[in-house]
Amino acid sequence: MRHVFLLLLLIPTLLLSQKKTHEKIDSTSYYIDLVKFNKGISNYKNCLKYSQKAIDVANKSNNQKSIADSYSNLGIIYLELKKFDDAIDVFVKSVAVYSTLPYSSEQAFTHYSLGVCYMEKNKLTMAEKNFNAAKIIYEKIKIPSAIEMLNLQKGIIYKEKGRTDLAIPLFEKIISKQDTSDTNKTRTEALYQIGKIEHSKKRYNLAINYLNRALSSSNNLEQKSNIILALSEAFEKSMDMDKSHTLLKQYLKLKDSLTYLNNKKIGFEDFATFKDSEKLKLIEQIDKENKSQEKANTFAKLISILAIALISILSLLSLSLYKNNILRTQSNFLLKEKNNELQIAKENAEKASKARSEFLSTVSHELRTPLNAINGITHLLLEENPKENQLNYLNSLKFSGNYLLTFINDILEINRIESENVPVEQINCNLKVQLINIQNSFKEIAHENNNAFILDVDDAIPNNLICDPTKLSQIFINLVNNSLKFTKNGYVKLIAKLVTIEEDKVLISFKVSDNGIGIPDDKQAEIFDSFSQGSIEINRKYGGTGLGLSIVKRLIELLGGTIQLNSKVGLGTTFSFTLPFITSDDIVIEHKEQIIDTSAIKNKKILLVEDNKINQMITKKMLENKGMSCLIVDNGEDSVTLLRDLHEFDLVLMDVHLPGINGTIATQQIREFNNNTPIIALTAISLNENREMLLSYGMNDVITKPFEPENFYKIIAENLL
Repeated sequence: MRHVFLLLLLIPTLLLSQKKTHEKIDSTSYYIDLVKFNKGISNYKNCLKYSQKAIDVANKSNNQKSIADSYSNLGIIYLELKKFDDAIDVFVKSVAVYSTLPYSSEQAFTHYSLGVCYMEKNKLTMAEKNFNAAKIIYEKIKIPSAIEMLNLQKGIIYKEKGRTDLAIPLFEKIISKQDTSDTNKTRTEALYQIGKIEHSKKRYNLAINYLNRALSSSNNLEQKSNIILALSEAFEKSMDMDKSHTLLKQYLKLKDSLTYLNNKKIGFEDFATFKDSEKLKLIEQIDKENKSQEKANTFAKLISILAIALISILSLLSLSLYKNNILRTQSNFLLKEKNNELQIAKENAEKASKARSEFLSTVSHELRTPLNAINGITHLLLEENPKENQLNYLNSLKFSGNYLLTFINDILEINRIESENVPVEQINCNLKVQLINIQNSFKEIAHENNNAFILDVDDAIPNNLICDPTKLSQIFINLVNNSLKFTKNGYVKLIAKLVTIEEDKVLISFKVSDNGIGIPDDKQAEIFDSFSQGSIEINRKYGGTGLGLSIVKRLIELLGGTIQLNSKVGLGTTFSFTLPFITSDDIVIEHKEQIIDTSAIKNKKILLVEDNKINQMITKKMLENKGMSCLIVDNGEDSVTLLRDLHEFDLVLMDVHLPGINGTIATQQIREFNNNTPIIALTAISLNENREMLLSYGMNDVITKPFEPENFYKIIAENLL
């Protein structure tokens, strides 16, 4: 019993002796372990203390590896405390020592951490240099798993330099990797960075999609706060102000929590104390400061005397300014009240504009569904060889449906432009060929009113321009159609002249003139307003929506120009504007439209996902008329189940707006197990929908309601062949 008692007394002594022996063998490693332990419990004061002890022991033993590791360890502490300048100084010392040693993972991580510090200081060139050095070392020592975090940082550098074409592939490669606990933060950051890029390109719906995915996978508070702020800005741009404000509140609350946690890590006094004990300042410098202090005291006395004199002078000036300050305060109060009134008026105007846009968008969207039934049934009846007396009625019905569709499209286009939801494309085009095609498309319309449509294009205009051909066509088609409608037995002339060309910048002026009825002087100021046509009599006689010129004006301004009007009643009207272009190095190749043989789609099996009974009947009949078979389901859940259990469908027609899960979510779920079957969106497209957004969910193509039969069959054939 006595021996057992003695043994129990000796155990602590033996353990303490073993611990001291270990310290003597590897004291630097011991202190670094203490640093890691204290970092785990957020005791950064002790982290700094033991980091300095590790450096002192390493220098004393003159072990180069230990010296490099100790400085790298201190640099990581500085990085976590966001003391980036101090971290850079220490990491540079560590890298210098590592360069004399064989490659190691510690050396690679030190280069990576130094690159992160330079990123925070916005020194992108130095950051990229260190990331490249880290990548070379990781490849040499064969640690490929570390390359992903380097690719993320390189992608961020490319993004900051404006090279999104290089950044996006790096981010997409990271996103495509399987999500694990090790890659979660890297993958989330990649989603966030792509969301920011899409936001910068004004593709706000795509940005929201990526940012929501990033937010759902983020476990880091600081990362999550950045994502929430970016989401708030994206919703603001997409005019969802309620969602934007809610997210902004979450961001501010989370930011306050992060500030509190960062301040709690280490106090200012603790950090200052450590910097003194770090011995980075030389003893000679302290002596110099003591000597200079005596001179400073003498100088301070002189400054005090001068300060008293200055204060006396300022006091006299203050008395003279007192009355002026009272008057200024009163003026500022009145100005503040006026500013508040203006702010309230501004907010009310914005709410009214938003309500108007939402109302018109909803009305135009909801009208498409019954209009699809009208146009669809008309098309089916015309295909069934109607009687001659019925044919006139059906053609009139078809004309009325197409007229109503044009009106709805104009309303939607006006809303989309006013909501700034219209991106400007920058693609190669041949302006001369485009204008000739427009002239050819208006030959029959010009002939109806016995008009001559003249095209005058300057030969000096370059053939290869970068522009937005779709918006240019909208402008010319609206202006030419307007002139042809109000002119009889006359002419309409479209003129394009080169104004200037400097290097790759081109300025071209355009004129569309006619000798028609003209516009009265008192109506010219409002002719570009929505739903304006000069007078009720003109509207009754010539028809039209009154939206064409409003669309033209907004599109021209969007492309960087201003439209002018010159008109006299009975003499005609001229619309003129000038637009900037950029020349392209690529030669524009004209592609002839490919003719699709719709006979090849016979006997194909189609799954139709549509909840509207009339649209089900019309679409099925149109498919069966071309020899296809059709199975109908009325919700997204059943479509997912059918495609998972059966693999016999050649194509899916997916309505976007469905009960339960909508068509976009159903497509996302289908794409998790089936990437082969083509899925075409059917949509009465609204203000916040666009082709790019729908394709981002995994859809192959888009058909807009009401269907144009030729386009309907053509898109189906293209996706089946």
